Amino acid sequence: MPRLSIYLLRQLVGPVALFSFLLTSVIWLSQSLRLLDLVINRGQSAPTFIYLTILTLPTLLVVILPIAFFAGTLYGLHKLNADSELVVMSAAGLSRFQMLIPVLAAASIMMAATYSCSLYFMPLGQRLLKEKELDIRADIGAAILNQGQFNTPATGLTVFVRDISPAGRLQGILVHDDRNPRLPTTYLADSGVLAQTPSGSRLIMTDGTIEQTRNKGAKLSILKFQNYVYDLDQFNGQQGGTELRISERYLPELLWPKFSHEPGQRLRNILFAEANNRMSAPLYCIAFAFMAFAAISHARSARGAYALRLTAASLGAAIVRIFGYSVQGLAARQPILCLLFYLIPLAGAAVGVADMSGFSPGEFFQRFWPRPPEPAT
Repeated sequence: MPRLSIYLLRQLVGPVALFSFLLTSVIWLSQSLRLLDLVINRGQSAPTFIYLTILTLPTLLVVILPIAFFAGTLYGLHKLNADSELVVMSAAGLSRFQMLIPVLAAASIMMAATYSCSLYFMPLGQRLLKEKELDIRADIGAAILNQGQFNTPATGLTVFVRDISPAGRLQGILVHDDRNPRLPTTYLADSGVLAQTPSGSRLIMTDGTIEQTRNKGAKLSILKFQNYVYDLDQFNGQQGGTELRISERYLPELLWPKFSHEPGQRLRNILFAEANNRMSAPLYCIAFAFMAFAAISHARSARGAYALRLTAASLGAAIVRIFGYSVQGLAARQPILCLLFYLIPLAGAAVGVADMSGFSPGEFFQRFWPRPPEPAT
């Protein structure tokens, strides 16, 4: 590539990286709130929260990267045009096609990154995220190690620990089991310890009582004990199905899925539509490259017309991408409509190429429907 083309490519890298970072930060922050609630309620550490949020990044980048590329490319080209650098490049003998090459090179890099996230890192991250979430939810013992607080780590279970010694000894334990409203049970113990056994989490209580009420509190029975082992794993519930979710499947598992039971044609259509959506999503980088370059390279000297072209390019890119999102629901019902996944970005690229070529819709229609001659006066 000529030096000017390399220079143009370098001028696009900064804005694209900046917009990618900003969009990722905003969306990443909003998506991490759900994980923050899980980590806090389960007594997990900050590194665990960071690890979980990193696993969600590939899913976000599949959506963010093409949009950030369009915004960064449009801004970068606008800055070069505002500084008259594109005019100087053109005067130096750099053709419009040579100026387009670095834009397409940047689009190819972003498209490769989007493909890697869509086809590999997204399902890998979703699988690791699911495994980690199951491990956190299974560790019900960590959720009760908050001294001086009433904790509800599971439905029907309330735990209070007055004090926790540096050695891990629990003092002043209250456990209220309300799964059976007709027979609520309260465990009170002077001390205890939380143990992780091969069978799961166990709360071993020492020197306490078991209180049960019957007939809506009319009858109370109390049983004293010296040692009592309480099974915490009974509150873990279902550990999740063995079937992979759609976001956890790699491309071959979407195209040729395997199930433990017959899923039905509807689910197979949904998986097929998701596979085509993943393969077509990175193509918007190429479409946006043509649309952004067309908006800048044909900009007129008039400031109002120039701003209008930038606005029209932004709206056109948004409309093209929204159409792409809306196709997935239709393609899940009619698999033949999966062709639209590829036709929509192709149409966006075709509009950009036509605009760069000087195509005018008014002149095109005027060829077939010429204006009637004006009457002579």
